[in-house]
Parts: sequence; structure tokens; C-alpha cells
Amino acid sequence: MVKDDMIMKTGIVHILDSAMGMPVLSDREMEMGSELSEFLKSHIERFTESDEVKICRFSDGSKMMELVRGCTPENFVPVSQEMAKILFSIMNANIEIPPGDLAVVIFGCGGTDYMGILKLNYRTSYTHMTSRQEDGKNGNSIILQKALLPGQGQRLAEACVISLMDGTIFLTEKKYPVNGEKRLYFSELYLECHAPLSQKTRMDIVTKAVDQVNRKYYGEEDAERKMEVKSAIYQELEETGSLKVENVMEKVFPDSPEMQEELTRKLEKYSLADAVVEPKSEKTVKKFQKQHLTTDTGIEITIPMEEYQNPERVEFLTNADGTVSVLIKNIGRLISK
Repeated sequence: MVKDDMIMKTGIVHILDSAMGMPVLSDREMEMGSELSEFLKSHIERFTESDEVKICRFSDGSKMMELVRGCTPENFVPVSQEMAKILFSIMNANIEIPPGDLAVVIFGCGGTDYMGILKLNYRTSYTHMTSRQEDGKNGNSIILQKALLPGQGQRLAEACVISLMDGTIFLTEKKYPVNGEKRLYFSELYLECHAPLSQKTRMDIVTKAVDQVNRKYYGEEDAERKMEVKSAIYQELEETGSLKVENVMEKVFPDSPEMQEELTRKLEKYSLADAVVEPKSEKTVKKFQKQHLTTDTGIEITIPMEEYQNPERVEFLTNADGTVSVLIKNIGRLISK
């Protein structure tokens, strides 16, 4: 969801600071001025356009589902208050879940209305304070403020957007300790929905499994083989815009059914053996766009993948004594930074 396509309609914010012992609920909606709207839109765009977003639906019997379905312009305030109370009770029972403000907003995007539930976790930073002294003079000081909201450039740890047309949930979340075990409390306990793996998580699992199999058969120190694997993954992303596991196996382990079978076994644990990973964020695929090399003498080399794949630009030579030389060709000019 791009912020330029969003139209903010209404919103409310509730203070959920577990140190206070009870939530501070607002009884009226916020004035949705241009700056506040921009702030909220930026946060919604940041997580909905990320490959870390999960797309899911409410489980049957979810209390939050009932509240969302029953929400109208007339009862928006009490419904949002009930949503805040449910979240606060979970936070109050699990002290390691961070305090924050809960913003509940209604907005339109692409002809559909959505409800956004944004948990704005507090951050700590310093700010200035001015006070009048006993002698009538001003005194300026710097104080530690422990309840600052996330800036527009920060990614929210827990937030969701719910389609009011079909109930689809766009979710981002983070694990926190619940009864001594790290859990995705926002989806499991609060929203009561089953959240599948995000595209970024799927990408990380696939590439990690490929790396594990490769290291098992080729060893830890085979840098050239690691570069070949990374190049094959990059090539698949460039050609199709996605990562089809079947194609990756054929490109990375073309002559080894044994290695392909082991990779399949690893990915079956996550139901990803036949998956197609479809990242849309530049950040997700950025690590495959360059080869980063470090020699045992401390020399660091960064090679764009297009140049790495071009033998007219870069060549790796194995010397008679077993050492490796990197030949960088056809350089027009060198720039020192």
C-alpha cells in the first residue's frame, strides 16, 4: 500500500503503558491533520510494502474478528477501546512486551476501506526542557524522555491492516517472551489468526538451507563455490523476479541428486520444497547483487554481480601453488574514496 493512494478517514490513540497499571483510553477521535496523516500513512506503507509483511485471516471465533466486523462509524470509539483493553491485558500479563500507544485508524486505499491497528512502541531519547527558576529566570536543561513514539523512518514491531471488505490481514510482528517462551503474541494471542511465513523469512530459510547443504559437501573454505551459489540465486531472481526452489536446486546442484534430495528434506520441514518465493522489496534481494570478498591478507573486494558474471571484467585464476589470483580487467579509471 503506497501512502499517496491512502485517504485517512478517522483515527484514535490509546496509551498502553503497563507501568501505569491500566490503559489510558481516549474518548474521542483524533484531529486527522495533514502532518498526522502523513505520519500514519508512512508507517502503514513501510510495513505493507515490506517483504516482512504476512498475509493471513482471522481464526474462527476470534474476538478481534467480531470487533472488526461490528465496527461502524457510530461505535468506532468504544470498539477501539475494547481492542486496546484486550491488548493491554496481554501486555500486563507479560512484562517483556514493550509499552506503547495503540493507534486505530480507518482509511481508504484503491477503492477499499481498511482498519489499521498500529502499536507504537516507546523509544527512549533525550530532549530539552525549559523551566522558570525561583529568581524568575529561565533554566534550560536536557532530560531523558522514555515515551517517544517511533519516527516515520522506523519500522513498527507490531502492526496490522485489515480489509473491511473481505477480512484479509496484512501483518508485521516480532517475538517476545510469553510465559518463558518467545511467541508471536500479536497474531497468536491478540488477533487470533494464523500467520504464514513472510516472503523475507521464506527467502532466508531457502538460502540458509542451500548454504548448509553446500557447506556440508564442499566445506567451509571453498569461497569460489560459495560465489557460484550466490551467482545462481541472483540469476534466478533476475530472470524471473522470484525464487522457485525447483529451479534453484537445478542451478546450484545440477549434477548431484543427493544434494538436491537433502535440500528438499530440509525445506519440507517448512513446506517450502515446492515453493516460489516472490520478494518485492529491493532490500530483500540486495545482498545478492554484489559479491563481497575478503582475502587472508585483509584485502576487501566488492564486485557487482553483473561484473562477476562477465569474464571480460573479472577472472579468478588458480595458481600452481594453490593460491588464487583475482584479475580485474579493462578498467577505464580508478577512483579513490
